[in-house]
Amino acid sequence: QVQLVESGGGSVEAGGSLRLSCAVSGYTYCMGWFRQPPGKKREGVVRIYTNSGNTYYADSVKGRFTISRDNTKNTLYLQMNSLKPEDTAIYYCAARRNGGVCSAQEADFGYWGQGTQVTVSS
Repeated sequence: QVQLVESGGGSVEAGGSLRLSCAVSGYTYCMGWFRQPPGKKREGVVRIYTNSGNTYYADSVKGRFTISRDNTKNTLYLQMNSLKPEDTAIYYCAARRNGGVCSAQEADFGYWGQGTQVTVSS
């Protein structure tokens, strides 16, 4: 089993920064951050393969968001800089235990955190 607990959401003005954290228990093959903007479907933001450290970002966040993992603290992070109002969403940490391809699709991930709200005002 994998348990995920997010923290770090909040409200910030456009251009500001936030760092999300996801405390992880259990083995993961890959992990990701997803978000669900108001009235829209959940979408993939970034994912990372645990062993290789390879990362894959959505075009909308490239150059502004950075995913990282501190294995000593069993914590996944999402550093979000230059935030825009369109980044407003509930952000979810997700994990997959089994091998294979970790795409930006929700179906590739079997474990989810509870979500944390990020609100960016203009």
